[in-house]
Amino acid sequence: KFNMSEQQHAKDENSKLKAAVFVLGLSTVGLFASTIALAVQNNNSSNQSEETVDSLEAAGSNYLVPVDIVPDRTTTEVTSIFETATNVCADKKIQLDSVDCIHQPGPQAGANVTKGFKGLLETDVTPNTKNFWQSSMCPVNVHWHLGTEHYSVGEYDENGSGPNGNINVPYRRDLSEEEVQDGFRCHLYDPNDEAFTKPYDWKHCIEMEVGETYEVHWPHSAAGACGTVDQYQTPFYDGVFCNLGLEVFEKFTSQDLSNSVGVQGQIFTIVNDDTYYYPDLIRGWIVDEEMGMGQDIAMYTGSTTGESRSNEICSSYSPITWQVDRKCHKISASSFDKLCYDMKMQRDDMSDDLYAHGSRELVTPDYVANNQQTRRLTEKHEHDHSHGHSHVRGHQHHQWF
Repeated sequence: KFNMSEQQHAKDENSKLKAAVFVLGLSTVGLFASTIALAVQNNNSSNQSEETVDSLEAAGSNYLVPVDIVPDRTTTEVTSIFETATNVCADKKIQLDSVDCIHQPGPQAGANVTKGFKGLLETDVTPNTKNFWQSSMCPVNVHWHLGTEHYSVGEYDENGSGPNGNINVPYRRDLSEEEVQDGFRCHLYDPNDEAFTKPYDWKHCIEMEVGETYEVHWPHSAAGACGTVDQYQTPFYDGVFCNLGLEVFEKFTSQDLSNSVGVQGQIFTIVNDDTYYYPDLIRGWIVDEEMGMGQDIAMYTGSTTGESRSNEICSSYSPITWQVDRKCHKISASSFDKLCYDMKMQRDDMSDDLYAHGSRELVTPDYVANNQQTRRLTEKHEHDHSHGHSHVRGHQHHQWF
């Protein structure tokens, strides 16, 4: 009986061992099969990625632009608590009336920014040649003008072109009351390339046109509501003067103003081609050394602009620093539409800046400051004195008041 019991026990143990081996074998086979499937999947994904990269490189692009790069949402579905809160910059504009230019309220803009050009209006005020953020300044608005208010030979001048033609120097075309006064055009427009002619379905910007040239302005101020929900304002004067009361303002010297208030200007021709998509125009101009954007910069002191000013009627908001990109660049229509979307999402109502404003006529050299400077923003703070940069000290002290 004892031997029979031992034999039965051995059989039971053997059966258990066989069952365990069987289960382990099935698990191994399953794991092996899963590994093969995963390897095949990864190989297919790798092949697809390589094909995508190859196709993009062939198209001259290094990345894939998403299909839906401009949100469809036009307004918020609910009233946000941030919308109902107080806009601390509302109605902060300090009113200064335009005057007859013969009274010389200060140097004017926009000017000829061709390298080597020098204005004839003598001034002892110098432009702020730093990156604006280095002077505790932030963008308080963004808006743009039809054509350019500034003038750069070979880039945006009377020899440029667009779907609506161009203008001559320094005069404008005769316009009807409904038309917006336009400026100069870039040299990039090609009527035989559909990127310049194919209509774009605008979702947020108003009355914009593919192929046209626009000069974009980002007003900056050290008195803006920087880093808060009230930073961006329309009109831009509210943002510029947000934290600057009249009493403090009246104590500012011309140099104080030039150091504290400035405008970035960059010129674009719109193309219907998303390989030129840039998603963040609201924050300021594009600086990219490899693409030559925001590199060749003209700097001078001038004034606010717009078609209500001319060579007869001058702006009293002077002197402020202008930093203007001398080059013209392509930008996708979707980039502008995304900008307009972002403007709609600000606390302040920026709807009056969702379309192109009229351009001031090119300012005569008599009203342009003689303090032009130039540098590349990617370099250290250096000046180019090759054009005889000099000042006549004590000649004039232009004020904003």
